[in-house]
Amino acid sequence: MDKFQGRAVISGQVKGNAMVSKKGFNVLSSYMGALVSNGKQTLCTDQNNPDLFQRDLAGAILCIPQVIGSTTAGMLIQTVAAMGIHPKAMLFSATAESLAISGVLLADIWENTKIITVDGLGERFLESVQEGQIVEVTEDGTVTLFE
Repeated sequence: MDKFQGRAVISGQVKGNAMVSKKGFNVLSSYMGALVSNGKQTLCTDQNNPDLFQRDLAGAILCIPQVIGSTTAGMLIQTVAAMGIHPKAMLFSATAESLAISGVLLADIWENTKIITVDGLGERFLESVQEGQIVEVTEDGTVTLFE
């Protein structure tokens, strides 16, 4: 069992299976299919991310280094929260950039939807967490990886 301490951007508790991407998470490319299908299709459509491509993002606990792509990331995170197809949690190995933080804050404030967000978990977190591994997040930003 490994524990990591990060900064709780949106605090909360969640436990579930990790969905891991070693590459940056392109919000627009990943949710394009969901956006054009009005949420009927929630599979990741980012063909440049082999870790997540064609995987169901709804309710995921995303373990990622950072968000990449366009300046629409914040608005898109808020939009998928409004559609009810948002991830349960976003766990960043690096410091989350302002676009991702704006999205989870908009989801929390405007949509009353918490996307638990912890950043600054460190490179060792992303090296350690395995696809499908049970992950638990607590209010203070502690992330525990279970065997």
